[in-house]
Amino acid sequence: MKRLFAVLFVFSVTVFFASAQNDLQPLVTIKLNKTESITLKQLKNRVAVYQKQTGMPSFTVEQKKEILDAMIDEKLALQAAQKAGLSITDAAVNDYFLNSIAAQVGQPISEQEFAALIKSQSGMSLDDYFSAQIGMNLSEYKNFLKNQLIAQQYVMSLKRNELQSTSVSDAEIRSFFEINKSNFVQNDILKLFLVVIPKGKDAESAKKTADSLRTDLKNKKTTYAQLKVKGKLENSGFQAGDMYVSKGTLAAQQLGMDYDALLKLFSQNVGFMSDVTETPSDFQFYTVQEKYAAKILALDDEVQPDTAITVYEYIKQQIGRQKEAAAFASAVEDVMRSLRTPENYHMLKTGDALNKLLDW
Repeated sequence: MKRLFAVLFVFSVTVFFASAQNDLQPLVTIKLNKTESITLKQLKNRVAVYQKQTGMPSFTVEQKKEILDAMIDEKLALQAAQKAGLSITDAAVNDYFLNSIAAQVGQPISEQEFAALIKSQSGMSLDDYFSAQIGMNLSEYKNFLKNQLIAQQYVMSLKRNELQSTSVSDAEIRSFFEINKSNFVQNDILKLFLVVIPKGKDAESAKKTADSLRTDLKNKKTTYAQLKVKGKLENSGFQAGDMYVSKGTLAAQQLGMDYDALLKLFSQNVGFMSDVTETPSDFQFYTVQEKYAAKILALDDEVQPDTAITVYEYIKQQIGRQKEAAAFASAVEDVMRSLRTPENYHMLKTGDALNKLLDW
């Protein structure tokens, strides 16, 4: 029996190492600025990332080829950028990363603050959060962003004139508005001033702070503007700012209340100040500052109250972004076509041999 176990163990180890060696075999050699390979393992890792991001359980062989093509383009662009002396600092990558996070949470935020927010909401570290969301830990994701930014920088350096030549005409804006006029409708909206005091490790102290801030605001010992400024200071112990609530079931869900409670909120008059309420993670209260009635928007109306962005400007920005995206996609295709030469890369696996390797 022991002899049989030993034979089986050796056989399983042999299979394991054969599989590992299979994963390490190169599929493509990139040689524009230096020689480096894309291995089957690297492709499998990238496929796993895209599966995580898209929620798709598997990809076809043809889809895996498309992913491999994208990896080849990425490597070629990075090597071309390095050859041209282009680079990007880690500080610039961090700024881009933080700006993308700020867009998600709706306000400027530091990495430490975002980590604390994720921890309080999910109990996860940033590494675990990003791994669960996109299949990369934080360091891997930042490195991915860096490579993408360098590749974009290279394309823009070659196609700057073409990319800057996009423009949006008045006729295009008005035509878009006429076609999509029914979408430009403002629902009933409330402007609230919301104050949130996280419990942290001392819920009793947080409750006292909440009561004190509410009392000072009600008795006009402090102003909304002053609370906004203080709430942004490090270690202030609270956050304060404006919040716009639209009358609808989605808004009710986001606020964690049923629709009847939302309707009651909309029935309050301007100046109404709520009591301090407790949630699992904080104490909070709000004041109703403004009420905006539902209406059909015209071109010179603001898209949202107090944004100073009219429907006209909003449409102009949207069409402009679409044109810029199309121009950039065309520029990328043109640049990559020029880089995909036999001198710059070599496919080590093609045809049936490649199809067989990608059939997992």
